[in-house]
Amino acid sequence: MRKLIFLLSLLLGVTAFVACSNQETYADQKKRERSAINNYIQDSAVSVISETQFATQNYTTDVSKNEWVLFESTGVYMQIIRQGCGEKIKDGETVTVLCRYTERNMLGDSIEMSNILSSVYSRWVDKMSVVDNSGTFTGSFISGESTLVLAHSLSSTSVPTGWLVPLTFIKVGRPVSETDEIAKVRLIVPHDVGHLSATASVIPYLYDITYERGR
Repeated sequence: MRKLIFLLSLLLGVTAFVACSNQETYADQKKRERSAINNYIQDSAVSVISETQFATQNYTTDVSKNEWVLFESTGVYMQIIRQGCGEKIKDGETVTVLCRYTERNMLGDSIEMSNILSSVYSRWVDKMSVVDNSGTFTGSFISGESTLVLAHSLSSTSVPTGWLVPLTFIKVGRPVSETDEIAKVRLIVPHDVGHLSATASVIPYLYDITYERGR
C-alpha cells in the first residue's frame, strides 16, 4: 500500500513538473513576439530609421529604400506609402475616418482579417470616430461598422492605439480629382498597442491600412 501511494505521488509530481515546464510565461511570449518582428525586418530587408531621421525627412519614409520609422515609446514601426490628399485632422476636431485594411498575424504569417481581400467583408468599410486632443488621438469604432471588432469578437470598440499613430503624419481627406489618393500606411503593431485579442495572446500584427475622411 505504501509503495502504491509512493508511486502515485511520484506520478503526480512528474505530471506537475511537466505541466509547469510546458507553460509559457509572459516573458517567453514577449520574446517570441520580438523574434517574429525581428525576423520580418530581416527577411523583408527593412531599413529602420529613427524618429530623428524621420523628422529630418519631413516626416516621410522612402518606400524605394523600404524605410520604416520605429517609434521607441510604443514599439510601432510605420511606413508611409501615401501621405494622402486633403488636410490633416485639426486640434480639437472630431472626424469620421474610413479604413480598409489587411491584418496579418506575424507569429504564423497568416492573414486573419481583411476587408480588402475577403469576398465576405470587402463591401464593408471600417468606420471610426477620431478626435485630436492637442496631438493625442483617441478613437472608437462606430457600433456595427467594424470588421475588426466582428472578426475578433471584441467586447470593446476602442481603436487600437497602433492604428492611431499615423494620424499625426498623414492627411485624411476625400479624393476630389482623378489624381488624388487617400493615405496608405503599413504598420507593425506590437500586442500592447493592438486590439484586445492581440493583447491577450501577445500577438504582433502587420497591417496595410488606408485612411479616408468620412462624410
